[in-house]
Amino acid sequence: MTREIFWLMLTIILTGLMWVPYILDRIKVRGLMKALDNPSPRDKPQSGWAQRLYYAHTNAGDNLILFAPLVLILDSHNVSTDLTAAACAVYFWARLAHAIVYAAGIPVARTIAFAVGWLACAYLVLTIFRLA
Repeated sequence: MTREIFWLMLTIILTGLMWVPYILDRIKVRGLMKALDNPSPRDKPQSGWAQRLYYAHTNAGDNLILFAPLVLILDSHNVSTDLTAAACAVYFWARLAHAIVYAAGIPVARTIAFAVGWLACAYLVLTIFRLA
C-alpha cells in the first residue's frame, strides 16, 4: 500500500465515522425513538456543535469525491513521491482540523483548514497534469 492510499484510507475512515457524535447528540436531545423517526420540522433542534458537525460531515463527503479519484489516478500511474504523500497527509489533517473547528464554531480557522485541504488537492491535480 502506498502512503497516498494509506492517507486516503484514513480520510475515508474519518469521513465514515464523523456522523457518530452528532447522532449521539440527536439521541440525547430527542430520545432514541425520536432520533430513529423520520425528520420533521417539529423536531427539537440539536446542539449547535452537532448541527455544525453535520455540515462538516457533508462537506467532508463532498470533498472526498474530489480527493479519492486524485489519489487513485496517481496510484494507477505508480506515482508516489514524498511530496504527493505529504499532500495526502496534509489533506487528512486539514479535514480533521476542519471538522473540529467547524464543530467548535471557529469560522476563520474553518476556512483556513478548508483552504489547506483544497491546496493539497490542487497540488495533486498539478502532479497529475505533469504526468500527461
